[in-house]
Amino acid sequence: MSHVVVSEFMTLDGVMENPMWSLEYWNDDIASFKHDELFSADALLLGRVTYDGFVASWPARSGDDFTDRINSMPKYIASKTLQTPEWNSTVLGEEVVAEVRKLREQPGNDLVCYGSKTLVQTLIKNDLVDRYNILVYPILQGEGLKMFDDSTKAKLKLIESKAYSTGAVLMIYEPNRNA
Repeated sequence: MSHVVVSEFMTLDGVMENPMWSLEYWNDDIASFKHDELFSADALLLGRVTYDGFVASWPARSGDDFTDRINSMPKYIASKTLQTPEWNSTVLGEEVVAEVRKLREQPGNDLVCYGSKTLVQTLIKNDLVDRYNILVYPILQGEGLKMFDDSTKAKLKLIESKAYSTGAVLMIYEPNRNA
C-alpha cells in the first residue's frame, strides 16, 4: 500500500501560498530532507494550480538528480478542466477521492502532494493523508492562502521534529486515527 504524504512550506502564521519567501532560509540540510522525501516517492499528487506552476518551470530544467527525478516520475493531477496534461501526468478527473484511494491501494512507495491547498483539504476531509511533512519558516505573511482553514479537523501525532540553523522547523505528523 502506498502512503499519501502532504509536504508543505508554511509560514508561522499558516500561509502556504507562493513560498518564494522560503528561499532565504534554504540550506543543505533542508535540501537533503527534500531530496530524500522525493526519492522515497513513486509519484506526485498535485492540484491544478500547483501543476500549472510546476509544469511551467520544471520541464525546462535538467542536469541534477532531483530535477531529473521530478521530471521523470508520474504525476496525478486533481483537475476537472485539464484536458491535455503534459509532463508525464494523468488527470484524476471528477472522482478525485476514489482515484486517490485506488492509488493508495497499489503497492509501492509514497505519493507526495506539494502545495495544492484545495486537494490537501479534500485529502484531509476524506482521511487520505498518511503523513504531513511541514516545514515552518520564521516569517509572518499576514495574508495569503493558509494550509488549514476553519473547517479543517484532524487529530495528529508528532513523529519527528527538527530545527534547522536558518530558523525553519520540520514537523512530521501522522493522523492519530485511534484518538
